[in-house]
Amino acid sequence: MARRKVIRIDEEKCDGCGECVPSCPEGAIAVVNGKARLVSDIYCDGLGACLGHCPQGAIAVEEREAEAFDEGKTREHLARLRARKAALGPLPLAATPPQCPGSMLRSLDRLPVRAGARDGDGVDPQPSELRNWPIQLALVPPQAPLLEGTDLLLVADCVPFAYADFHRQFLRGRPVVIGCPKLDQAEFYVEKLAAIARAAGPRSLTVVHMEVPCCSGLTRIAQHALGLAESDTPLTDVTVSIGGEVLASAQVAPLTPRP
Repeated sequence: MARRKVIRIDEEKCDGCGECVPSCPEGAIAVVNGKARLVSDIYCDGLGACLGHCPQGAIAVEEREAEAFDEGKTREHLARLRARKAALGPLPLAATPPQCPGSMLRSLDRLPVRAGARDGDGVDPQPSELRNWPIQLALVPPQAPLLEGTDLLLVADCVPFAYADFHRQFLRGRPVVIGCPKLDQAEFYVEKLAAIARAAGPRSLTVVHMEVPCCSGLTRIAQHALGLAESDTPLTDVTVSIGGEVLASAQVAPLTPRP
């Protein structure tokens, strides 16, 4: 062991995009469980060729106690990686389309319910209130015309499954974007929502999330986004129980961005 320079990966910032993996000539980085990891100190020469390839700025070079860089073992490691890649073969073109046609921006019309159409219990079905597509926050462009000057709805993924009257109570007359504050990249969501607030200028923003603690992170994302955008858009926080009830609804203030 000796004190030398090696890379450090900030797991809080890393979103697992994998851009850093091919940028490392020594094959010292791999994506494991959704995060970039340093495979072994002995494969890292500490020169930091990967630094400029991380869009989240999650990689830095630090000086610490580490095993010495081993050029011979690194060559063996790279040979194993090449052999593994050759064994897998090339990906089919259909597996890596340049753009998913399903993410094309659309404004949806409210379809009438077909006369006499009833479910198995003899109950008249309710029409969908969804008016915009796509709905994933990551896919919605900030300049989308259907967002301009509207009462925007930001919803945690699980809410429509728990709250039976979601379409009538919340979705009607509103464009919606959805996301998961626990599984998705919060920092990216803050910046994306701030861009929407600047470009679209919504009349209001309502966040609907589940009662579980991690889900309230969606409200903090909205607060940080409005603060970052310096927006005075009114923000309402709604909490839904796992049992399908609205537990609370209150106005909340944006958060001032950190200096």
